[in-house]
Amino acid sequence: MSSIATTSGAIPQPGASTKASTRDWIAVLAGMIGAFMAILNIQITNASLLDIEGGIGTGVDNGAWISTSYLIGEIVVIPLTAYFSNVFSFRRYILVNSILFPIFSMACAFAHDLGTMILLRGLQGFAGGVLIPMAFTMVLTKLPKSQQPLGLAVFALSVTFAPAIGPTIGGYLTENYGWQTIFFINTIPSLIMAAALALTLEKQPMQLHLLKEGDWAGIFTMAIGLSALQTVLEEGNKDDWFSSPFIVKLGIVALVFLAAFIWIELTVKKPLVKLRLLTQRNFGIGVLVNVLVGVALFGTVYILPQYLGQVQRYNAEQIGNVLAWTGLPQLLLIPLVPVLMKRFDARYIGFLGISIFAISCFMNITLSANNAGDQFLIPNIVRAIGQALVLTPITAITTAGIAPADAAAASGLTNMLRNLGGAVGTASLGTILTKREQFHSNIIGQSITLTRDEVRDRLTQLSGYFTQHGVTDPAVASQKAVVALGQIVKRQALIMGFSDTFAVIGVVLALAAIALLFTKKPQAGGGAGAH
Repeated sequence: MSSIATTSGAIPQPGASTKASTRDWIAVLAGMIGAFMAILNIQITNASLLDIEGGIGTGVDNGAWISTSYLIGEIVVIPLTAYFSNVFSFRRYILVNSILFPIFSMACAFAHDLGTMILLRGLQGFAGGVLIPMAFTMVLTKLPKSQQPLGLAVFALSVTFAPAIGPTIGGYLTENYGWQTIFFINTIPSLIMAAALALTLEKQPMQLHLLKEGDWAGIFTMAIGLSALQTVLEEGNKDDWFSSPFIVKLGIVALVFLAAFIWIELTVKKPLVKLRLLTQRNFGIGVLVNVLVGVALFGTVYILPQYLGQVQRYNAEQIGNVLAWTGLPQLLLIPLVPVLMKRFDARYIGFLGISIFAISCFMNITLSANNAGDQFLIPNIVRAIGQALVLTPITAITTAGIAPADAAAASGLTNMLRNLGGAVGTASLGTILTKREQFHSNIIGQSITLTRDEVRDRLTQLSGYFTQHGVTDPAVASQKAVVALGQIVKRQALIMGFSDTFAVIGVVLALAAIALLFTKKPQAGGGAGAH
């Protein structure tokens, strides 16, 4: 991928001037609209899944595929972007996908069954995934080093603000206008983006001869391997992981094809993904930190709506309103980060941001039945402060020392692995939640015996409640009391499971913060080309 990128000239290179032109900034900001919308659409269905599942007539177990199919499309296409942007030209490739993205999005609103929805969401993700690394690449290639921190801050706003605000927008639209409307939200921004890019990006010829030089073995093995891996992650918890023959077979497919992909990329002359970039200290550690932060970014936006929906019975709009406070403060804080980076070491800013993000998760490890929307306000604001300080310095550190010619390769690898980290994190956290709920249920259940006075008193109270509310048969009232007590135990075990899951996210972030300190200090201005 990177080898082709260096020779084709399809990726624009930054000029020698210390300031980017207005035209370049318009192109960069238009690209950011695409990145924002593409990332927004990963999470926009989270708060609305129950409504969408009802609308297309599928069960809760299958509804998660509405989000997963989109993510698979994104993860597969992101590493392909640099190569295809050279083949078809940077301008043509981003314009086509900026138009296909809203078309596939609107088509999702008309899906009437799960299969059609999965296909259309996958295609939407395939088009949207192109927009993320191309926006990142434009920051590293159209802006001089002195202005790259500002461009990276705008990109950070897309990556961290979009997932946080996605369920808020989705929940509001679903509750007030129907779930179909969330798939129309991309239309107008995408048209603005396409128009701005068409006016500001330079026309370049296609280089179809590069199709003959393509790393097609790498493309094939990567697409199969990543799709199989994502399916294992999505279905594993539901099917009890490797006790399922289907998961075992798919796991073998993922292992074989991804191993073949890595071998091909390390030996082929013109690799699709330049894995050797990972041997550079800052890039390798920076990508690891990005993956761990991806686990937390996607994980918190997955776990919190689950808690509010399952434990507190919030509807889509109520869930969105709670999550809004993880997004809105970032609008004010992220633009200030480039100013901080001029005064302080980017490593320490990133360390502080990740640490604050971790603290916000640890604030949720003592959940009780009383923890509803209001109780999440302070942790969510703390989380927003932390997230605002995370991505811009991490990206500057990761891309320090990356030559402009390798910017596209670095962009594709970084964004793919962060999204993959989010996918792995979401699946792992779902499993942790299930296992910890079972663990706590067993522990609590062992103490719920009729030999204890507290248990007998509680059952008597519950029986009396049912008797006072129309149950005339004492035996039936007693039976209902036992069932009600079981539900109380299950709810408490679920709450404790959520607490443990937040603790795991906090530990993952603590590891990311420590890893960041092992990077070298980037030069002022950071970004691609900084040596």
